[in-house]
Amino acid sequence: MIVGLTGGIGSGKSTVAKMFAALNVPVYNSDREAKYLMVNSKPLRKEIQALLGKEAYIKKKLNRKYIASKVFANPELLAKLNAIVHPAVREHFLAWVLKQNTPYVLQETAVIFENMSQDNYDAIVLVTAPEFTRIERVISRDEMTEEKVRERINNQMSDSETTKLSDYVIVNLDLKETSEKVKEIHKQLLKKAFLID
Repeated sequence: MIVGLTGGIGSGKSTVAKMFAALNVPVYNSDREAKYLMVNSKPLRKEIQALLGKEAYIKKKLNRKYIASKVFANPELLAKLNAIVHPAVREHFLAWVLKQNTPYVLQETAVIFENMSQDNYDAIVLVTAPEFTRIERVISRDEMTEEKVRERINNQMSDSETTKLSDYVIVNLDLKETSEKVKEIHKQLLKKAFLID
């Protein structure tokens, strides 16, 4: 069974993913794998340079600041970049799924609803937190300005929209409560995978 784990920037998706991993659920981190593929896949590198210019890479490494400055202020360019990267990540993910031997796997990804890929999942877990909390988390984690964080938030669907479309919702404010919620959802997902009554 394939479960999507999503949530806006600063919601705490990675924290929640680690909690599922601690319950022996294999977790595929789409963001990390996308960065890996963007650097290590020659066809992908060529397409990205054709779209964003040679400056997208410095010494065969991703020039993340340059890419972010180009795409997060330009939704059309972001959509074009996603159209190059997402299919490659999807292919890589499906190959990874075949190697797993568990009731379900989790794909941690920032954009499920934005790129209309919800039908690829048997269930979707959404991680949310109040906007001010998310902004504070990202500023302290990535040393980003509030303006830049808001720019990223505005490129994602709002929690009120994504909550309606998700099967499970975790409000990630208190780590102990979040951990309990993860365990509860894990049990429900195992049931859904027909493995326990």
